[in-house]
Amino acid sequence: MAFSQPFPLAAQAQKAQQPTYGPDLAVRLICPDCRDPNPNIVEEYGSGDLVCGGCGLVLGDRIVDTRSEWRTFANDEGDDPSRVGAASDPLMEGMEQLDTVISFRDGGSGVARELQRAASRSQSSRSERNLLTAFRDIGSWCDQFSLPKTISDIAKQLYKRSDEEKLLRGKPLEAVIAACIFIACRQAHVPRTFREICNLTHVSKKTLGQCYKALEQAFNLSPGATAQQHNVSSPTTGPENLLVRYCNHLDLPANVQSVCSDIIVAAREHGIADGRSPVSIAGGAIYFTCLLLGIPKPIREISAVAGVSEGTIKLVYRFYYLERTKLVKEEWIKDSRADMSKLLPVDK
Repeated sequence: MAFSQPFPLAAQAQKAQQPTYGPDLAVRLICPDCRDPNPNIVEEYGSGDLVCGGCGLVLGDRIVDTRSEWRTFANDEGDDPSRVGAASDPLMEGMEQLDTVISFRDGGSGVARELQRAASRSQSSRSERNLLTAFRDIGSWCDQFSLPKTISDIAKQLYKRSDEEKLLRGKPLEAVIAACIFIACRQAHVPRTFREICNLTHVSKKTLGQCYKALEQAFNLSPGATAQQHNVSSPTTGPENLLVRYCNHLDLPANVQSVCSDIIVAAREHGIADGRSPVSIAGGAIYFTCLLLGIPKPIREISAVAGVSEGTIKLVYRFYYLERTKLVKEEWIKDSRADMSKLLPVDK
């Protein structure tokens, strides 16, 4: 057999040993002014520049800081902040805020539940677990009631203080939480009635009243003391404070709220319907104002929103109707905003 080349395998080996040329990846960054083979390149993360340490020439800008994202100013006291977990909660000061969660996947052997029970016992004491449970309940109830986070924080502070001072020992947890939410609503000027809090928390009105009175005396939150100390009006829930929510739920125009508020103030000055609850006065005043302004609104809807019976609303309306000349301003009639002939007559 004849070959074109005497040793073809040797020729392939020589061809494979030929050097290949490519880009040199060992590139060094040097300063174009100093031209030092061993440059001193400094990365200034504060300004985001790449600077030559010899002459100070800026070689690059907008560099990315790859270090840790926290800074500590503790002067070598304490630990550096960790990048795991949520932000620290001042309400849980002195408690361990990082939890260990054990997976439920154990193949049906039941080991995960035992480990979770052991971990919960070892991580926190009973008082801390009760406090965390109360905080969760306060947050969930405030979310159900569409209350802002400020009220939730105030209620948590009140509960933590009452728990530390053992003010309501022996009272149900739901009743204490309900009283704290009620006081927080008053302090934040977001009024809620006893009935609304009871319907939310399923606590009896008697038990809620007992807890509220105890906390009011312990925290010195009585209306007289508050008004004397801060020189402000008492934080009690007045009927004019309930008009905003009631009118919004009833889809009433904006002028109804202003007219109704003026009627309630005038009725208080003349002593009309004194002794009635704020909810009853608000419902009766809205019914009186709707008839006065010619806005059709069934008394059934007002009763459902205010949470009082139709008979109570009609009773307050009767008081207002008998003294209608003292409540209705003449300028409303002159401007054709109100018409007293549209009011439904009642028996004296």
